[in-house]
Amino acid sequence: MSDRTPAGQFIDAAIGLLRRVRDEEADSIEAAGALLADTVLGGGRLFAFGAGHSSLAAQDVVYRAGGLALMNLLAVPGVVGVDVMPATLGSALERVDGLAGVVLDSSPLREGDALVIISLSGRNALPVEMAMNARALGVRVIGVTSVAYASETKSRHASGTFLKDHCDIVLDSKIAVGDAELTLDTVPAPFAPASTVVTSALMQAMTATAAAALADRGVEPPLLRSGNVDGGHEWNGRVMDQYGDRIFYRR
Repeated sequence: MSDRTPAGQFIDAAIGLLRRVRDEEADSIEAAGALLADTVLGGGRLFAFGAGHSSLAAQDVVYRAGGLALMNLLAVPGVVGVDVMPATLGSALERVDGLAGVVLDSSPLREGDALVIISLSGRNALPVEMAMNARALGVRVIGVTSVAYASETKSRHASGTFLKDHCDIVLDSKIAVGDAELTLDTVPAPFAPASTVVTSALMQAMTATAAAALADRGVEPPLLRSGNVDGGHEWNGRVMDQYGDRIFYRR
């Protein structure tokens, strides 16, 4: 018997979306995990980028217990969260042409690396140019986005293209345009966004796939352990010493 409270409806909606990405994006998740594993084996580095609330899912896989130690955050000042004042500045910066090129020019990204770009709409200049410029550098790009936006909205980039058009692999979050799962007659706007839940699940599923792929090839995955379990700090120290030249969040 389903729970028809708003809380129950939201959780049911999130579960439905998670089931969809599990079933419909399985091949893409497998390919994305294999790409990350290939990058690790090839001596490359891993990066994740997201603007605004999309940055939450990027940050969730960086320096994370149970996650890959090699995943680094590609940060763009002013757009990595809502801590910038005013918060609306981050949204404005996403639409600035040329910003992505400046960021990449001053970043450690290089040929042979992999970059995961998270953007729900995929329509703003920053994620589109980030993908275009990264691929021009020889970086493999995984896009995590809602493909629905490409058919129901217009691109804000001069090319008229979306993030999904410039990726080696695309993971479709299935989130509806507007990112709100609930409506009520008594509430004038749709509410209850699920993009963070689903996008974070996609990121963790991809990471888990990469770890298993490395193990299948006889390589111990460079995973971090919780610092709150006995031996966790020692374990992490060993991993970071081994892969220190590919870890940038501790410098």
